[in-house]
Amino acid sequence: MSPVPAAINFRTVDVRGQRLSLAGLRAAVPRAQSGTRADAEEKVLDIISAIRTRGFDALRELALAFDGVEQTHPRVPAGALRAALDGLDPAVRAALEESIRRARSFADAQRPADIDVELGEGAVVSQNWVPVARVGLYVPGGLAVYPSSVIMNVVPALAAGVGSIALASPPQKDFGGLPHPTILAAACLLGIEEVYAIGGAQAIAAFAYGIPGDASDGGNLPGIDPVDVVTGPGNIFVATAKRLVKGVVGIDSEAGTTEIAILADATAHPGLVAADLISQAEHDPKAASVLITDSESLAAAVRVELDRQAAATKHSGRVREALSGHQSGVVLVDGLEQGIAACDAYAAEHLEIMTADAPAVAAQIRNAGAIFVGDYSPVSLGDYCAGSNHVLPTSGTAAFSSGLNVATFMRAIQVVNYTRSALEQVRGHIVSLSGAEDLPAHGQAVTARFPAGS
Repeated sequence: MSPVPAAINFRTVDVRGQRLSLAGLRAAVPRAQSGTRADAEEKVLDIISAIRTRGFDALRELALAFDGVEQTHPRVPAGALRAALDGLDPAVRAALEESIRRARSFADAQRPADIDVELGEGAVVSQNWVPVARVGLYVPGGLAVYPSSVIMNVVPALAAGVGSIALASPPQKDFGGLPHPTILAAACLLGIEEVYAIGGAQAIAAFAYGIPGDASDGGNLPGIDPVDVVTGPGNIFVATAKRLVKGVVGIDSEAGTTEIAILADATAHPGLVAADLISQAEHDPKAASVLITDSESLAAAVRVELDRQAAATKHSGRVREALSGHQSGVVLVDGLEQGIAACDAYAAEHLEIMTADAPAVAAQIRNAGAIFVGDYSPVSLGDYCAGSNHVLPTSGTAAFSSGLNVATFMRAIQVVNYTRSALEQVRGHIVSLSGAEDLPAHGQAVTARFPAGS
């Protein structure tokens, strides 16, 4: 007879009766223990250096070390993409096609409009939105398979009008060193032909810096061109790599290990709260699941449901480890006002609102990657078929960054078009301001256009 597992150690953080500042709340809410990010950064810096200096040789060594795969070149053959789509389960294909349809509808509506502003007669300033030339999209592998992330990366890039799209996903030993066939099928379904079997931080580095072709020993291995923007979710090493290459390339956000926060009151259904916490905990032992509530009775009922449902789910061990981690737990608050403040301090990747009048409460939230309102908008809906994007900022970065969207793949270019008379109207102001800044040549560049007597 199997022993009964111990109760999940879903810890409690009690901030009731405390008048905490934003900084105090940020320090109080559950997070992964410090030191993890610093450790990851040291390892990722080594990987980036190896990719920059040794190119494909480094990629081959890393594929063998991390994935147990021997590679000649990481490019996935076109035939493998087509074969994966041909072999796709019809029900999965139908689900992917519906997810693509909904994501395209939302993405097409996001494209920002160009604007022209006339500030005076002959004085026009415009803002034109232009897609970047090339993007590198990352789709994680490891403990789960994420064809949905192919859709979430590719669809907004296509809607933006990006002309060159490359996609990377970790090589899988069980599939001949290629990414999982469902990943390849989703890429083929979307018309993506440039796919690489590269995982982790090395994929981000390869996209950011590019890799020259290799013609040594009579070979002719094509290179990987650098990209302008890198996007996609991943583990802490992928998120760290994106942070370290930011500035060399654009990134969407630091979309690392998944997290969910649920703001709930006594009206919430404990079984649904537990189910949603578990749904994200099954991603990874480091996943974060946080309940913010003013109801001790709800918190107690949720704990009972977590033990019951975790015991019955497929990835029970992974779920129990995530829920027992330092990054997960219950935050007890005095009421909705403090609960909303705690949500803004946590700045969750996914935030569910399970309260009375959930839409009104959701409208008060300022910091979240995505907000899911009421009992019938679980995070799982957003993961697959809501039409929204599931590539979202994590680790509190939702306080200053957005989820993946069409504008991620575009740049706003300002265009200034003044006539002679329009410039003459502001000539004196420019001369005055250039003098105030002790930059007289700025003013002279204007007055030179109006020679005496002209």
